[in-house]
Amino acid sequence: MEKIILFLGLIICFSCSSPEKIYSVKGTIYEIKPDSMMIAIAHDTIPDLMYPMIMPFDLKDLKEIEGLSIGDSVHFEFVWGDTSTWARKFKVVGQGKLPEDEDDDFFEDENYSERGIGEIIDNVAFLDLDSSFVRLSDSDGKYRFLSFIFTRCPMPNMCPAVVIKNDYLAKAFKERNDIEFVMVSFDYKHDTPSVLKDFYGSTI
Repeated sequence: MEKIILFLGLIICFSCSSPEKIYSVKGTIYEIKPDSMMIAIAHDTIPDLMYPMIMPFDLKDLKEIEGLSIGDSVHFEFVWGDTSTWARKFKVVGQGKLPEDEDDDFFEDENYSERGIGEIIDNVAFLDLDSSFVRLSDSDGKYRFLSFIFTRCPMPNMCPAVVIKNDYLAKAFKERNDIEFVMVSFDYKHDTPSVLKDFYGSTI
């Protein structure tokens, strides 16, 4: 029977109980991309949602960012719908301090080289949900589909969507014993097997 292997955790604080949630956010404008309908902001902690980070926010109306500049300290609303998220109602409150580097430790350069298309992946070891070491070579001879997620990205159109899609594919190929779907958290210092197991239970 096909299965999903999920390594080193994901904790997602989301709910489907209401069609739309609104969060008040404070931060400093880091980048503005009107052609992409996006604004990047170095935001403070969003209570009950995510840690501080530099993050892109989608826009629905470019009029929302008229008059805004990089470095502006802003207050705004982060709207979280069923399938998408966006920012709105920006208010400039002064000049902020732009971070030189991202503060999140999982973005630190740890001297690992990027692999290109067609290159061989190293035989690395991970922790599974039971905190047991598992190597990629354990499933040699099978087709493996790897997806990458992390706890501090709970938007419905990103990490949760990856989990849902993997679940759908695993069920579609449940009769194939030569296929494995692997989800890996790259925020390994924060995400742990116990956190993931507590949240998902028997879902995975």
